[in-house]
Amino acid sequence: MRRVVPENRLTGLGQAGLRSEQAASSLREFGPNQILPDRGGKWSAIIRDSLRDPMLWFLLVASALFWVVGERVEAAVLLLALIPLLGMDAWLHRRTQASVAGLGSRLAVQATVVRDGQSMSVPVEALVPGDMVSVSAGEYLPADGIVLWCDSLQVDESTLTGEAFPVRKEPYLPKIAGQSIDEVHWGLAGTRVLTGEARLRVVWTGAETLYGEIVRSALAGTHSLTPLQQAVAHLVKILLFIAGGFCLVLAGLRLQQGYGIVDAILSAMTLAVAALPEEFPVVLAIFLGAGVYRLARRKALVRRAVVVENIGRVTCICSDKTGTLTEGRLELAHSLPAQHYDAALLLETAAAASRSDSNDPMDQALLQAATPPPAEALRACFPFTEDRRRETSLWATPDGLRVAVKGAPEIVLALCSLSEDEVDRWMRDVNDFAQSGHKVIACAAGKLDTVAWDGNEPVTGLTFSGVLAFEDPVREGVRESVQACRDAGIRVIMVTGDHPDTAAAIAREIGLGQDGLRLVTGEMLDAGADLNGIDVVARAMPAQKLKLVRSLQADGEIVAVTGDGVNDVPALQAADVGIAMGERGSQSAREVAAIVLMDDNFRSIAGAVAEGRQLFANLQLSFQYLLMIHIPLVITAALIPMLGYPLLYLPIHIVLLELIIHPTALLVFQNVRTGRMPDRPPSTGARVRFFDAGQWWLVGAVGVLVTAMVSGAYLYALQAEYAVEHARSMAVLALVLAGSGITAALSGMAWVMVAVPPLALAMVLVQPELGELFHMEAPHVDDWLLVAGCGILTGLMVLWAQGLKRRSVAAHSLP
Repeated sequence: MRRVVPENRLTGLGQAGLRSEQAASSLREFGPNQILPDRGGKWSAIIRDSLRDPMLWFLLVASALFWVVGERVEAAVLLLALIPLLGMDAWLHRRTQASVAGLGSRLAVQATVVRDGQSMSVPVEALVPGDMVSVSAGEYLPADGIVLWCDSLQVDESTLTGEAFPVRKEPYLPKIAGQSIDEVHWGLAGTRVLTGEARLRVVWTGAETLYGEIVRSALAGTHSLTPLQQAVAHLVKILLFIAGGFCLVLAGLRLQQGYGIVDAILSAMTLAVAALPEEFPVVLAIFLGAGVYRLARRKALVRRAVVVENIGRVTCICSDKTGTLTEGRLELAHSLPAQHYDAALLLETAAAASRSDSNDPMDQALLQAATPPPAEALRACFPFTEDRRRETSLWATPDGLRVAVKGAPEIVLALCSLSEDEVDRWMRDVNDFAQSGHKVIACAAGKLDTVAWDGNEPVTGLTFSGVLAFEDPVREGVRESVQACRDAGIRVIMVTGDHPDTAAAIAREIGLGQDGLRLVTGEMLDAGADLNGIDVVARAMPAQKLKLVRSLQADGEIVAVTGDGVNDVPALQAADVGIAMGERGSQSAREVAAIVLMDDNFRSIAGAVAEGRQLFANLQLSFQYLLMIHIPLVITAALIPMLGYPLLYLPIHIVLLELIIHPTALLVFQNVRTGRMPDRPPSTGARVRFFDAGQWWLVGAVGVLVTAMVSGAYLYALQAEYAVEHARSMAVLALVLAGSGITAALSGMAWVMVAVPPLALAMVLVQPELGELFHMEAPHVDDWLLVAGCGILTGLMVLWAQGLKRRSVAAHSLP
């Protein structure tokens, strides 16, 4: 990262602070250092968002229609369905506010500045470009600025850059404004000082900081309808349009046929009740709720129920490395002692050169691996600095002073009496470790006479001890999880802020790039690198991660992004599915993400995708059933009266049929399990094609077949005697048994819902009182055989079509 310092931001890069009048002038020009905007949560915003939801208006209109036709129970049910809909809108609004609060958890509140030549503490909002700010270990940086002085400064930038290791900073030698300055001289708002202290000149404040850019990206996202919601809403609109047209035509025809205004209104209203597709959004809502529960059992907490369908459509996972694929900590991986040294003595030397009061993760790892001498024996410590790049400690022993040194390998090697060949050999080992993703240090030891020591750091008489290599270990089970994703046809891309060598080493360890690893950097991404087949993006900044996600989406990928830090927030927001780590993830990442993995286990993602795909497959089955039943129901409800015959269905028949259709669609198909990873849902880019062409043909063919059977059964039973009650019984029975055949074929024989509806209807028909109530009469034995044949024929047709599809899929899957 190199950033240009504009001339109007600095009055000079000296060590002096601003005068009060200068600070006041800059505050008027640049505004307060307010990185997070004030976004109050008002109910009016929730109401506005809810009124834009077409599902809300559909439920209201459908409820009103049911109320008009006297079906008060149905109207009440639809009104009750508004509660979870409005509750989801309120939840999304609260989640956005919580996300902002989470982003604020890493920002300073007070800052120490030099004003009018004096050090003082001011609210962080009062900082302006040009201020001189002091920070020390444990504090968060309050703004973006240039480091002018530092002592042993190490900064944790992992939540902004993804870099796992502490970043050492160097002071910048003042030159001129308007030039590019390297990242090693920059301090960034929202990062934390691990060791040392520093003074920096503020350059960027508020929304212009790198942290502010991330916040703007996070808050700019919108929660639009998911593709499945759009597909269902589109289907509902089509069905409503067709049903409305049928109702108008039917009412006009009944008037023209001389049946009167009451019959015309009753015909139109009955058709309207039959045609209202309220089951589709209700089934979608119930299935999504079931998906939330099932994903929770897989340790995946869903924060937005509607995103459950998107997880099943994922074609690409962009995974953060630090804390997601790896554990996000330093661990001693390799010990290579010098000749006449052993590993234990090498570790003791490294621990002796470490400080117990340091926040440096390397010191902490070393002190866990070995025990240093007692603290009272410490005589002197020369801490790490950027110019020396080593740390030296002197300890008292009965034989004099023990010297322990650790630091950059090239620096420590230069302090020891080694031949050129020996130095070259050790540097080759160091480079091998570095290229495999390790952080490497070298150690040396020596002895001094207590009396002869002059108090300075010893730089001669040191013996080389060896090198130690540290790594950020890969999480258990990640390699198997990556392979499971590949087997399911899901592409995995590792996105990290690490060095390309480190990223490549981790990628190979987890099984990426089995056919040849392809790695690009963030700069290459900005330059328009081809994304086809890439496995790793290294040195990626937040804006570049976001660009990667959008580029993949533009290429038709359905993208899931995993992450745990503030740097992942924009990508999590833009992704089709944002997945945050629950244990190690930052609050802002968890609040923005649609799914939170409670066990931080990458392999849970593969299980979540399988569950999402099963959900979509079950939704397809449920919607196929609904269409196969609703098509003949609507057509026969309109066609029979249009032909001049008595009404086929009265409102009570529609209610009876709905009591069968609703439970079947909601309960039976939820629990269908295929026993394998279901195929990816058909889609083109971000648009869902809910059914493929073959499925639409099957729906249409079954709809026509059942329409013909129901119409034929009605006309056959009606005959010349115009036995309307008998004819209605035959038609309703034919439709119910056809539904049982469809249920059996689609669900794999859910016997309860296959057998219960026709048996329940038969019990109604054999009771004369109930038959009179329902305007129906008991069929004859040959009538039962006829309608039973209708159900069997329908089920066999569906099974035959499914068999054809399975054979076609298997044929296309062969190499």
